[in-house]
Amino acid sequence: MITVVGIGADGWDGLPAASRAALTDAEVLFGGARQLALVPESGAERVAWPSPLLPALPGLLERHADRAVAVLASGDPMHHGIGATLARLVGPERLRVLPALSSVALACARLGWAQERVDVVSLVGRPPGVLNAAVAPGRRLLVLSAGRETPSIVAALLVGRGFGPSALHVLSDLGAASETVERGTAAAWTAPAASALNIVAVECAAGPSAVPLPRAPGLADDLYEHDGQLTKSEVRAVTLAKLAPLPGELLWDVGAGAGSVAIEWARAHPSCAAVAIESHPGRAERITRNADTLGVPGVSVLTGTAPDALAGLPAPDAVFVGGGLTVPGVLERCWDALAPGGRLVANAVTLESEARVAQARHELGGDLVRLHVERAAPVGGFTGWRPAMPVTVWTARKAAP
Repeated sequence: MITVVGIGADGWDGLPAASRAALTDAEVLFGGARQLALVPESGAERVAWPSPLLPALPGLLERHADRAVAVLASGDPMHHGIGATLARLVGPERLRVLPALSSVALACARLGWAQERVDVVSLVGRPPGVLNAAVAPGRRLLVLSAGRETPSIVAALLVGRGFGPSALHVLSDLGAASETVERGTAAAWTAPAASALNIVAVECAAGPSAVPLPRAPGLADDLYEHDGQLTKSEVRAVTLAKLAPLPGELLWDVGAGAGSVAIEWARAHPSCAAVAIESHPGRAERITRNADTLGVPGVSVLTGTAPDALAGLPAPDAVFVGGGLTVPGVLERCWDALAPGGRLVANAVTLESEARVAQARHELGGDLVRLHVERAAPVGGFTGWRPAMPVTVWTARKAAP
């Protein structure tokens, strides 16, 4: 049994009796250097976490498997903490978790914010771009900090998005005698936090140049950097509806172009994952930039040509084929990779690709929909309709064997 003990910035004095007893009885004590320094000597062997931690963790646990192990964690170990990682590695039945108050709970208490109305974003080990998905007018955010410079990073991102008027509250050493709160606006923020142990509270306020990002699929085309290889907004909205993302699912976006389908799949829920496969290196680089700008930098980008590039990828829950439909083996490889219940959506524009999806429907079933989009545009001194090329959408769901 591994005991995971949450500890706050107030250290040993703030621990309840059960947590103190678990630490006193431990033969081995794991934790970060900061947490270990908060606990008095008890005779236990102390092991500071190595960096990087995750690759070393299974070996460390195995080495001490026959000893009484306690693990120190900041605040609530199950909230963006080591507790969740250990539960995945060893199973929850081998854990005893003794949480302390999380920094989120303490920050909401100090600010008088209702916790259920706050979005929490962690920048610990994650790129700042993840914050882009949460920034919206009137929203309150709590940003879990990676160090003293995090408030400045958050402020710069907000200013770049046109949210410079947003109020910032930087709460350091929450729960300790050294607790401080610094306040300002994103536009005027320049100083590092008083302590590396801080959380950044944001009250989002849009300036005149702000362009909020809707949560619905079909984002405006001009939000993407592209060279014309882009599934257009209206077609993209229909495509995402056909793909039907669910929390925790994985998408393959084959022939991804600007990556718009993969990106909007990932924006559907924080636990949705996507792999964008694109053969053109320049476009692959654009996908990475687009994903960061639109708040889902975790989208994986693979530069390669299907079907060969698909080898070794994790099995998808859904596949979108936006390019390479006529390449031999692409549809077959994608269909074979799907588990029962998986969805495959392919968009055809040319006669050749349309013939391929018609053949696939004959062989595998599903349905075909043809989309016609026309946009108003100047015609001399008047306005007329300019049609875009029609798009044929094939959708099929894999049945149980």
